[in-house]
Amino acid sequence: MATNIGDGAAGAKARDGREVIYRHTFLVRLTHWVNALTIFIMIGSGLNIFNAHPNLYWGMFGSELNHPFLTIHSIMTSSGMRGETVLGPFHFDTTGVLGWSKVGSDWTIRAWPSWITVPSFQDLADARHWHFLFAWVLVLNGFIYLAWSLGIRHVQRDLWPTVRDLKSIPRSIIDHLRLRHPTGEAAKRYNVLQRFAYLGLIALVTGMVLTGLTMSPGFDAIAPWLLDLFGGRQSARSLHFIFASLITAFIIVHLIEVGLAGPINEIRSMITGRYTVPQEHD
Repeated sequence: MATNIGDGAAGAKARDGREVIYRHTFLVRLTHWVNALTIFIMIGSGLNIFNAHPNLYWGMFGSELNHPFLTIHSIMTSSGMRGETVLGPFHFDTTGVLGWSKVGSDWTIRAWPSWITVPSFQDLADARHWHFLFAWVLVLNGFIYLAWSLGIRHVQRDLWPTVRDLKSIPRSIIDHLRLRHPTGEAAKRYNVLQRFAYLGLIALVTGMVLTGLTMSPGFDAIAPWLLDLFGGRQSARSLHFIFASLITAFIIVHLIEVGLAGPINEIRSMITGRYTVPQEHD
């Protein structure tokens, strides 16, 4: 009997003799791909919304006079127009990507370039429609996944780290740095870094939803305590951007790990549920 992530189904044998387990249930796979599409559209539409006022502040109110801690803009220099990103006291030349980028054969003033925003053209109204629609898709999809995971004790059993997991953190970090991925029985369950990463992702998505609601004056009337919790509407906007950036970083690392661990096997398991267990090295 082979124990696999979140299911506990029996393993089978592939034609080459390797063990195949049912790694992901249909609901896990469905919510995963819905999340992938939803996050992609929300990040793109969120960057389009950000372009309408490409500055981040702390506190309740925000304007150029309040000294934003992050600004993406264009500046005129002796050599022509340049894109610049300012983070606190640091100034970065981001011409061609941030602040001043090319669309077709023309250059334009845009905090984020057209190839990464949804829609590609600058339109605050359309971007807000896309963002709010898929925000509720994210909430509904996340609620279904979390309720199901708690109901079958997937979170408690497979994600919540044990004392043994905590003791294995140094070893797991070294293995990841050496690009050594779990094999055999160890590949059938999440390692400690994966557990923390997925729990962190749940926390980030929760924070992103709450800070998004805090930016709504209508919702503030229902739950004014959110403004106090996040330190004001502009602070919530800044944290919303930071949470989204961390989620993007998680996605990048996740895709890199999928590529290193064996993309065909990993992607197939998220489509069919079937996962071929990597054989242990001699």
